[in-house]
Amino acid sequence: MTHMRSQKRMLWPLFFIFALLLTACSSTSTATKPSAITDTRSKTDMITAADACTATIGMPGSCVSPVTLRKAYGIEPLIAKGDTGKGQTVVDIVSFGSPTLQQDMDVFDRTFALPPVNLQVIAPLTMPEQDPHHDKQGWGSETTLDVQIIHALAPDAKIVVLESPVAETEGTIGLPQFRQLEQYVIDHKLGNIVTHSWGASELTLTDSAGRAELAQWDTLLKTGTLTDKITYLSSSGDNGATDYSDLNGTQLGKVPTTSFVASSPWTTSVGGSQLNVVNGQAQETAWNGSGGGFSRFYTTPDYQKTLPSETLQQFQNRRGVPDVAALADPSTGFPVYDNGSWALIGGTSASAPQWAAIVAIANQMAGHPLGFINPALYQIASSNAYHQDFNDITNGNNTNVTADVKGYPAAIGWDPITGLGTPDAQNLIPALIAQDKN
Repeated sequence: MTHMRSQKRMLWPLFFIFALLLTACSSTSTATKPSAITDTRSKTDMITAADACTATIGMPGSCVSPVTLRKAYGIEPLIAKGDTGKGQTVVDIVSFGSPTLQQDMDVFDRTFALPPVNLQVIAPLTMPEQDPHHDKQGWGSETTLDVQIIHALAPDAKIVVLESPVAETEGTIGLPQFRQLEQYVIDHKLGNIVTHSWGASELTLTDSAGRAELAQWDTLLKTGTLTDKITYLSSSGDNGATDYSDLNGTQLGKVPTTSFVASSPWTTSVGGSQLNVVNGQAQETAWNGSGGGFSRFYTTPDYQKTLPSETLQQFQNRRGVPDVAALADPSTGFPVYDNGSWALIGGTSASAPQWAAIVAIANQMAGHPLGFINPALYQIASSNAYHQDFNDITNGNNTNVTADVKGYPAAIGWDPITGLGTPDAQNLIPALIAQDKN
């Protein structure tokens, strides 16, 4: 079985069966990987051999197990204290969902000694199914990886999978139905955390229909954020500094671009990293496929204007993407049990649900939903606590060699590939809560 990757949607995780891992990684790479690995963290729990992916699932040594990821991002000490996302709900908006999701979750939970998942699947739209690119199986795998990652990091959070019968591809295709689901979350008070592992290239949204659709999303997301205290997380993309230029998602643009919904100033956009364990410590570089750059639709939001002036020079009054990052590189992937077999996953589709789980823990610790976290993230980044709360990634770039589009380098502080960096949750979450009280 080869890896599954949707060619019709910009944001999609890369799935790799172990026997084909190296071939798949080389065939889908979009840029030359940096050889050096640098990282500012010195405070993670020691990662031991016992934390590795179990030999019984046949994963390679680069596989990042749930406990390794929890230790890398400072989540394990919180779980040990009972901060597990209990009482919180994460909503995952997808097309179609997965018919084997519950069975797959049962195996995943037993394998990694997790409690049974608190899962609800809702398909409220009654229109006929539309899957023009025959990508239903891919959406099933997408759903599975989202749910397993959220459950691995916030094991007591409830997860609601909200399904659309229409495939989201590029342009406005599928976006009106997803927008209906976003409204459904608000109307039915399903939860205060919504995660998106999909997106549409901004290059395919420049016509009048695209701009009209974005205007409706802008109103909805602003309301959800400010009135209903919802935190929106969005994958930044898997094509580095560019994205697709056609509705079929087959032609990469020859210019830098970003994707929606990650480019919306009302979402927390999540880019990707490569994670390695060296001498028991997690170290990260930027993943070369991580979507990042500057929006052609949205101006620089006030929270990003707090960045240093030398950083802001590249913005040219545009919204910068992403805000933060998490594990994404499939060569150091996360194990997922999907439709009866194990696979490694990657892509920023894996990054957004990691942050959704962290927000679930944060909301539990705060005792109320934090809602719009972007202003607090950037305020923390401008303080002396930055390197305690974030793992600043300073190596790598997201040049897309295939499309010949020069990317952006990872740098000290914010950059258009990993944003502010990856979380050290045991320090970052209390800082977010403190900002919320100000």
